[in-house]
Amino acid sequence: MKDKYWLMGPIYDALSYLFAGNSLLKCKCSMLTSDHLKSGDKVLFAGVGHGKEAILAAEQGADVTVVDLSEAMLTKFKVGVEKSEKNLNIRIIHRDIMTFEEFSHYDMVVANFFLNSFDEAFMTSVFSHLIKQGKAGAHIVVGDFAFPEGNIIARATKQFYWYSAIILFWMTTGASVHPVYNHVAQMKKMGLTFIDKKHTTLLGMNTYTSYLGKKA
Repeated sequence: MKDKYWLMGPIYDALSYLFAGNSLLKCKCSMLTSDHLKSGDKVLFAGVGHGKEAILAAEQGADVTVVDLSEAMLTKFKVGVEKSEKNLNIRIIHRDIMTFEEFSHYDMVVANFFLNSFDEAFMTSVFSHLIKQGKAGAHIVVGDFAFPEGNIIARATKQFYWYSAIILFWMTTGASVHPVYNHVAQMKKMGLTFIDKKHTTLLGMNTYTSYLGKKA
């Protein structure tokens, strides 16, 4: 099967920086703090992409597993690991996340800018599958475009920003086009305790959000 990210994979980080500066990476890393991540914690990154945040977690002493179906993305991720020039505890798995079943194994499960690739029905199935990977009490982290809130101009701007990105990914990878997901509501629906959210700004506007939930 042809890698859907054969075109986007090699340029994903450069395109992200052009589109968002450092804001997107800051969002991806915002929950990887000592409050939520301890040395020795087992952390799963689903749809890791270029995975700079996974490398950061490993540098902080985490036992990291990354899963991605895209060989192009994993190739770039491996380059990033080599550039770190550190002895990091990272396991790389080239596989569809829905066939990955290490249930009740992880202290933290991270899905950064991954769930938004899917239509709502399949996103719900993927999210449920990811939650199963976490231990009781595991942290569940989701990074995504900020849910449109605020006045009418703010909401319209956020929606325009989101749709300009997802349409590009639809054209290049076949990603599903849909509204921005409300991950706070989704976490509660999935039986998680919603803990926190951290916004990352771009040009003074809350553009990206990292959401933190906890498994019962």
